[in-house]
Amino acid sequence: MKRYVIERELPGVGKMNREQLKQAAVTSCDALAKLYGKAHWVQSYVAGDKTFCIYLADSEASIREHARLSGFPANKITEARTIIDPMTAYS
Repeated sequence: MKRYVIERELPGVGKMNREQLKQAAVTSCDALAKLYGKAHWVQSYVAGDKTFCIYLADSEASIREHARLSGFPANKITEARTIIDPMTAYS
């Protein structure tokens, strides 16, 4: 599986309450269930009118299919080829 960062433009997402975010997560998980084994949602960051989502997927096509099924746009999909963190400095 490859790791992807998906930028989604979702006007108003930064003002959603906990229940609204919960429903968005349910919608995403329902779409992922239809793609069993092809895509896995790791986490998302909400920033203003966008989300930045981390997914593991077999291909960019699976990310696009999740966007179609969920109704959440995938405005920009970028494959993350390497991960670095503070421990990288010590390895």
